[in-house]
Amino acid sequence: MSAITKLSKKSGVLALGIVMAAPVYSASDVLEEIVVTAQKREENIQEVPISITRMAGDRLNARFSGGEDILALASAAPGLHVESSNGRLAPRFYMRGLGNADFTQAASQPVSIVFDDVPMEKAALKSFPLFDMDDIEILRGPQGTLFGRNTTAGIIKVDTKKPTEETEGYIKGSAGTYTTYNLEGAIGGSLIEDTLMARVSFLHQNREDWIDNGFTGEDEFTGGHDITAMRLQFLWTPSENVDVLLMHQRQDADGSASAFRANILSSGSNSLNDNFDRETVFFDGGDGNPAYIKSHGTTLKVDWDLGDYTITSITSYQDVYDRFGRGDIDGGFGCLFTCSGPAGPSSEPFNPFASPFVVNVDTGSDIEMDQFTQELRIASNFDGAFNYQAGFFYFKDEFYGNAQAQSAGATEFTTGSTSEIENTTWAIFGQGSYQFSEELELIFGIRYTDDEKDAQHIRFTPAPAPLAPISLDDDNVSWDLALSYALTDTGQLYARAASGFRAPTVQDRLEDDPTATTADSETILSWEVGYKALLDRARFNVAAFYYTVDDMQLTAVGGANNSTTLLNADEGVGYGIEFEMDYVITENLVISGGYGYNKTEVNDSELSLPPCGSGLCTVTDPLDANGFALIDGNPFQHAPEWTLNLELDYTMPLKSGNELYFFTDWKWKGETNDFLYEQVEWTTDTQFEGGLRLGYRDLANNFEIGLFGRNITDEENVIGGIDFANLLGYVNQPRIWGAEASMRF
Repeated sequence: MSAITKLSKKSGVLALGIVMAAPVYSASDVLEEIVVTAQKREENIQEVPISITRMAGDRLNARFSGGEDILALASAAPGLHVESSNGRLAPRFYMRGLGNADFTQAASQPVSIVFDDVPMEKAALKSFPLFDMDDIEILRGPQGTLFGRNTTAGIIKVDTKKPTEETEGYIKGSAGTYTTYNLEGAIGGSLIEDTLMARVSFLHQNREDWIDNGFTGEDEFTGGHDITAMRLQFLWTPSENVDVLLMHQRQDADGSASAFRANILSSGSNSLNDNFDRETVFFDGGDGNPAYIKSHGTTLKVDWDLGDYTITSITSYQDVYDRFGRGDIDGGFGCLFTCSGPAGPSSEPFNPFASPFVVNVDTGSDIEMDQFTQELRIASNFDGAFNYQAGFFYFKDEFYGNAQAQSAGATEFTTGSTSEIENTTWAIFGQGSYQFSEELELIFGIRYTDDEKDAQHIRFTPAPAPLAPISLDDDNVSWDLALSYALTDTGQLYARAASGFRAPTVQDRLEDDPTATTADSETILSWEVGYKALLDRARFNVAAFYYTVDDMQLTAVGGANNSTTLLNADEGVGYGIEFEMDYVITENLVISGGYGYNKTEVNDSELSLPPCGSGLCTVTDPLDANGFALIDGNPFQHAPEWTLNLELDYTMPLKSGNELYFFTDWKWKGETNDFLYEQVEWTTDTQFEGGLRLGYRDLANNFEIGLFGRNITDEENVIGGIDFANLLGYVNQPRIWGAEASMRF
């Protein structure tokens, strides 16, 4: 069957992407096979010995209504968290509690984004808009054998729709509150019968500025975005056994960085106080918190089917040629370094003589970077018990960034430091599978990786001064081993062990830091057992995991000096459980849900960090002789203790043969510590958001019209903070109501 799952029109059940997948229902309501490519082959999701979530259909459509971006995936699947302190153009991903809170543009992350078979390394590449998608696969646990370094937590694999022989496409438009509108579409088909196909897709999103500046009195000061993106693909089949796919995509995005809000928390409390007004900030700098990016990328994929073997080559070049972001980082107004009164809205209670009290921090950065990757692999197509794939991978990226600032009373926004970083990686890998019997299968893989980084920094204050060059290199052998056993025709038990590593990394921003810090490689060893079952009306999967991370890479951000420091902890430990289920209650009613529990802990008895610089926060960790917080035993940063998601889909068939539909999705996350040290103010309690879609489908004419809502209860959730100057926080997006219409042809 096709990898793109659909629902039978005869059953009248809404096409729904749920926790495990967008399931396929026949007229008899039996859940059918879901195909994934998690192991670079098309396989039944129930037979892959990895904890996987596949999202497609209305599960994606609903979450990306109202101009949402990739941050909408937060808590949409068990163990997955996404956040950003730089707005929609620099997302950070966490899986099973493991991630990286480093806000700088050259930072590495242990969750890799693989976009149409190409890993997107830097944050600027991870933010490419999602539209005209086929599906998203979320793979939890180390994926080092097939996908390489910096996948110690997992990967998010995005696949867009490809050209088809038959002419088809769609057009979709929506409008919502805060002057939000979206327009996207695609058309594709054959240019030369049986030889050349093409597809062109486009997206335009816009939201007007909606946040006022209470300090200057300026209305509609920040908060909006204006994004245009396109994708052009050609699929050439010169013979029956050769496919050549050429893809080019680009974006021009102009928006707003995160809106930092001074003193919206009070000492001793993690609740928003009366200083918080969602539609008002108090900025004396930042120039409106602009954030924009211009990028393009081209990928050439060749598949050559030789019968017993398939040879695949993937060549890709990605270029971010203009990326700039700036913000009023202190989120308020006042004086510099010392203060006899509050900066911005006062904290409750507020200590006006707390020292140091750092305000008026107006900083930003602009970057340019390019990335080249080449993968060449061969995969067997044997009919027997044994199959394998092996390959070579090459990666190189070049990064150039300026760290900039405008001091209090200054008239210019000036460069404080520059960073040039070059990263080169190559790897060889192989994976095999052996079917001992119809019930028992073994999968094993190994990968050797060599990684090198070279960095040159220049500081411009008080005078240009090059720092000593930095060179980092390491190599690693990662592996995985999985055993699956079919207990019944509908249930499979599996066990998996896997290792991986995150390559050494170097800091790219020196505006506030005396030295360029580095972090050595971290390695992970993960153990997982799971059970997958497919019944007539239900599909459920459960997995339990345990992992240890040696030399865990951490980033300490903020503190009295508003610095960014890379470091290694001796060890990190995580364990937990994930459960996913979808159930067909009736022919027209489907309920789906997923739950993930993550227990994480930093183990390093000697590691201590400076706590908040304002002196206003309530530190609960023990302190050493220097007043630094001892973080041994603390949970990982931005690691929700648990996540829960729930979707409900109901359709009402009409006598005309058309249908009304109702879809609602909800997500929760448990207690989350935003910093490496524990304190009261930035440790968030349980948070939730909900969305809905309802409307009418004309099935004969492939037309749909409806209403949607995101964050429908208008929850005001703190998603992060900065701890150097005051009790600052930034919050989630507001409630959005809107209408949408679409037509497929």
